[in-house]
This record gives sequence, structure tokens and C-alpha cells, in this order.
Amino acid sequence: MNAINEQLQWFDAGPVESIPKPGARRLRTNEGDIAVVRTSSGAVYAIGDKCPHKGGPLSQGMVFGEKVQCPTHGLVVDLVTGIAVSPDTGAVSTYRVRVESGRILICMVPQTAAAPCSGTCACAQAA
Repeated sequence: MNAINEQLQWFDAGPVESIPKPGARRLRTNEGDIAVVRTSSGAVYAIGDKCPHKGGPLSQGMVFGEKVQCPTHGLVVDLVTGIAVSPDTGAVSTYRVRVESGRILICMVPQTAAAPCSGTCACAQAA
């Protein structure tokens, strides 16, 4: 993708102060929901909102450090990589984020792709 097309893909997701530290909000898009997550340090991340295990809403999960825990079965996702924390498996899409003039801008082109859990992880066994 060239720089001109990428520039057109940035979406204004609202004021950074609208998300508590720590906390998350769901952003509905035509391509699927995105969890916009703000950590206690103030860092902002955007990841696919469906847990790779059973599709639980990550935007409703507990945020701690640079991770979010699915409220459905407890799978933990690294906000930087989108990858489930071991011993769990799977991954969610990640999106580039920047904050300008207090506004959250998200590149709507996924930076990494989602991958379902293998079904042998701890979250699958607990279900």
C-alpha cells in the first residue's frame, strides 16, 4: 500500500480522555469491532475486539499493564503484539494508533492478522 492510500485509512476514534486509564471502548466498523484500549500509563492500543478463543468482547475485559483479559474465559492478550499470552494460543489483529491534539487516530488497515486459538490452550480447557 502506498503512503497516499494509507493516509486515507486513518480514522478519528474520538478524544483520548473518553477512555479511562486503564480501560477500553468498542469501535464498530464495517470490517468488525475494534477494542480501543488505554493503559494506566496512558498508552493507547487498538486490537480486534473478538477473543481468539470464543469471540468474547475484549473491549469489556480487564486491562492491566500492556495486556487485556477476555471477560468470557480469561484468555490474556498482549496489546503490543495481539498474541495470546502463554499457555494460551491465538491472536487478534492489531492496528497502528497515534494520538494527535488529544484525539485517537487509528489506521484501519490491520498491522497484524488474527489467528484462532488451537483449542488446546488453557482457556479452551476451562470452558
